[in-house]
Amino acid sequence: MDDYSQKFLEETSFYNRLLLGALLPSRAWEPLPHFLQTWLRNYIGGSLIYFVSGFLWCFYIYYLKRNVYLPKDAIPSTKSMLLQISVAMKAMPWYSALPTVSEYMVENGWTRCFPRINDVSWFAYLVYLMVYNVIVEFGIYWMHRELHDIKPLYKHLHATHHIYNKQNTLSPFAGLAFHPLDGILQALPHVIALFLVPTHFKMHMLLIFIEGIWTANIHDCIHAKLWPVMGAGYHTIHHVTYRHNYGHFTIWMDWMFGTLLHPKDDESKKM
Repeated sequence: MDDYSQKFLEETSFYNRLLLGALLPSRAWEPLPHFLQTWLRNYIGGSLIYFVSGFLWCFYIYYLKRNVYLPKDAIPSTKSMLLQISVAMKAMPWYSALPTVSEYMVENGWTRCFPRINDVSWFAYLVYLMVYNVIVEFGIYWMHRELHDIKPLYKHLHATHHIYNKQNTLSPFAGLAFHPLDGILQALPHVIALFLVPTHFKMHMLLIFIEGIWTANIHDCIHAKLWPVMGAGYHTIHHVTYRHNYGHFTIWMDWMFGTLLHPKDDESKKM
C-alpha cells in the first residue's frame, strides 16, 4: 500500500472510530472488517443526518413558524411524513453502499483523490473543486432528467418519489424518499467525478454530508429567493410540472438546457 492509500485508510478509520466509537460498544463494531465498519458508519451517519435535519426543520417551519412560511392547508400530514420516512429508511442500507464502495476505491488508489490540500496547492484545490462541482451538477441534471424521459425508469424507479406532488404532501422527509436504485443513480455523479478530476477527499466527504441536508431543504416548499441556488421554490415546481428544474444545487444546467422555470414571488402560496 502506497503512502497516499495509507493516508486515506487512516482517515476513513478515524471517521469509523469517531462515530461508531461514540454510539456503539466496541465489541459490536471493532471485530468487523474495515469495509463493513465503513458501511455501518455511513448507515448510522446517514440516518442521523436524515432524522436530525428533518425533525429540526419540520419543527421550525411547521410549529415554531406555523403559518409564517406556509399556509395551514399546505402543511403535510403526519401520515404523509411517516410514509416518507418509511420509504427512506427502507432505502438507507442501499444508499449507504455507494459511499462505502467509493471509499474503498479511494483507499485502494483507484481514483484521483488527494488527502491534503498541500499536496496540490490552494489554487489548484479551488480549481479542482469548481470542476468537481460542475461535473456533479451536469451529471445529476442529466441523470434526473433521464429518470423522467426514459419511461421504464420513471415507472419502476422515479415514480416512487413523485407521488409527493403537492405542497401538502411534500416535506423535508421526502428528500430521501426514493427507490434505492433511484437514489444511488442520482448520487453517482459524486463518485464518477473522483475518477475525472483530482479531488480533496475530505471535501468530497463534506459534500456528501451536505447532500443529505440539502435534499431535506429543497422539499420544504419555501422559496428562499437566493439566486442562482436551485432552492425549494424551484424544486416544488419540478414536483408539480415534472418537466422543469431538474438541477441540483444551482439553476445553471436547467438554464443551459432549456428546462428552467422560475417560481413567482407568491408561488409558494398559490401551488
